[in-house]
Amino acid sequence: MIDFKILRFSDLNWQQEKKGLSRFYLPSKEIEQTVKRVLEEIIRNGDKAVSLYTEQFDKQSISPGTFRITEKAPQPPKDVVDALRWAKRNILCFAKANKPKNWSITNREGARVGEYYTPFKRIGVYVPGGTAPLISTALMTVCFAKAAGVKEIVVCSPPPVNPILHFAIIYSGATEIYRIGGIQAIGALAYGTESIPKVEKIFGPGNAYVVEAKRQVIGPVSIDLLPGPSEIAVFASGPANPEFIAADLLAQAEHGPSSKILLVSPENSLLQSVIGAINRQLPSLKRQQILKEVLTGHAYFVQVRSIDEGIGLINDFAPEHLSLQIPGAKKYLAQFKNCGAIYIGPYSAVAAGDFLAGPSHTLPTGGAAKSFSGLTISHFYKKTSVIEYSKKALCRVSPLLETFARIESLDAHGASITIRKESK
Repeated sequence: MIDFKILRFSDLNWQQEKKGLSRFYLPSKEIEQTVKRVLEEIIRNGDKAVSLYTEQFDKQSISPGTFRITEKAPQPPKDVVDALRWAKRNILCFAKANKPKNWSITNREGARVGEYYTPFKRIGVYVPGGTAPLISTALMTVCFAKAAGVKEIVVCSPPPVNPILHFAIIYSGATEIYRIGGIQAIGALAYGTESIPKVEKIFGPGNAYVVEAKRQVIGPVSIDLLPGPSEIAVFASGPANPEFIAADLLAQAEHGPSSKILLVSPENSLLQSVIGAINRQLPSLKRQQILKEVLTGHAYFVQVRSIDEGIGLINDFAPEHLSLQIPGAKKYLAQFKNCGAIYIGPYSAVAAGDFLAGPSHTLPTGGAAKSFSGLTISHFYKKTSVIEYSKKALCRVSPLLETFARIESLDAHGASITIRKESK
């Protein structure tokens, strides 16, 4: 049985404890330097460096000629295909409903201004592997790219690639798959190698090294966001079901030893009931070591004075997932400003969003929800402004334009207006 620490509003150091729950991403110097060294080696030596670090980090000896997976994916059992098909339909439906549209308006002087959207031509998707191959990540990212009209969808995943993941990547619409993971995959996608042409933007979650690699390659490529270890906050009170809450907390904890779980409630009795439920449910679960690491090192149980104080604390924590299990939850929805995704009510299991609800589960973590939104179909487009003036519209504002040119000491700008105004 695990003895959980509870933070309470009545604690002498309550304000300091609350402050400690406000996070922001900061890589360790060791990780930062390791990533920098590997990326520089990939820039210099391309495929050779990718092979070297795949053997060093993943303990897999792979030659450049076999980076790309060309063999056909094995057919999974019918129940697996049925689950993938259901998820794919939900994801595509959600993506298409959110597809951005070109637009234009007439401004005050009569010029047409607007924006149009162009899908990226070639993107890279990182899909974590290991003991929990994120098959749903492949679906939720590749399907979005496909719906957006991306022509070349490149997926990298650590070797050996799980057979069902292999099938799901192809089923989702990927055009290339590489059995490459970690820093070396991000470097290859960002800079290109002899065997892996570079991409324009990189998507997908990963461990601390993958997240830091994505951060360091910004510039040569674009990235979606910096999604790290999974996390959940549950805000509960009143008749909330402790068994449901415990199950959701454990579900996110099992993603990995760096996952974080937070339960916030005005009621100490509910906190105690959930802790009891966790201790009852834990022994039946398979990923015991990971779960115990999270529960002892990254689990926070917090009693607040009121609903309002709980809302403020959760906004400071900025969770990836927020499960709202308070009476009248919908009326508080707009007050939660910093969340990747919100699940309303007792039956909105976070696992449904992880697997097949429709929205992407690639969401901001580590407090990044204060600045980033989760992945949507709009991430797969470049947005371009369009401006069209007639002579009449330009002449109407030419004195204003010439004023700007004068006060910014840019006389050539002013001349480019005057010459048009005075033309026959």
